[in-house]
Amino acid sequence: MPSRFASIKGVLLDLSGTLHIDNAVTPRAVEALKLLRNTGIKVRFVTNSTKTSDARLHAKLSKLGFELPPSEIFTSLSAAKRLVQQHNYRPLLILEDEALEQFTDINQDEPYNAVVIGLAPSKLDYRNMNSAFTALLGGADLVGIHRAKYYASAEGQLSLGPGGFIAALEFAADKKAVLVGKPARAFYELALADMGLLESPESVAMVGDDVQADLGGGALELGLLRALVKTGKYREGDESKAEVPLAGVYNTFADFVDAVVS
Repeated sequence: MPSRFASIKGVLLDLSGTLHIDNAVTPRAVEALKLLRNTGIKVRFVTNSTKTSDARLHAKLSKLGFELPPSEIFTSLSAAKRLVQQHNYRPLLILEDEALEQFTDINQDEPYNAVVIGLAPSKLDYRNMNSAFTALLGGADLVGIHRAKYYASAEGQLSLGPGGFIAALEFAADKKAVLVGKPARAFYELALADMGLLESPESVAMVGDDVQADLGGGALELGLLRALVKTGKYREGDESKAEVPLAGVYNTFADFVDAVVS
């Protein structure tokens, strides 16, 4: 095992763009995940996926062939719901219908005291954005589930993420968003604590396809070993955008696992 991975006790894995892209699995990812688990290294999944509920996400991953219990998946959507419950928010939710399923037990009556916005291509239109703006002017808090600049489709095409929409609301309402997903430090800490490795984050690798949303922010602050994969939204030269040199850059997640077990 290469020296940089000699002390690894856990791995945090991004999902979309790293293990799969839409309904396509990245090369050898299913087999590589099994191989990684066989080493005894603890694995958790940290994702900013907000277009669908946690239950639907797990069903999709299982259909793709991945073997993982729901308890190992940490989503920014569930983190957002936890924040809503903690603050007794009555939120205006700008989310896809399949994601709204996760909030059916949340009071969403007006007047809103929070605006929660995620990746919702069918909902991020002028009408909804203006409703959010009005709520913010009325004193509502702004919660960004994550602020990724873009995401990758199955065809490899980049599409606009929620980051630009959150920035627009921040600018128009003169209000700073609270972010709950990657790369917020608290989000990684939830998964680290679940693995029992919160006190030794330097023994945990974070693997993703986005040098900023996956490998920046809290991942950097915590001292995680950051590995970038050249799938999903990766574009040539992305590794040079890292504030601190990465622990490794790999063509695929499977290549990362090969390096860990070799």
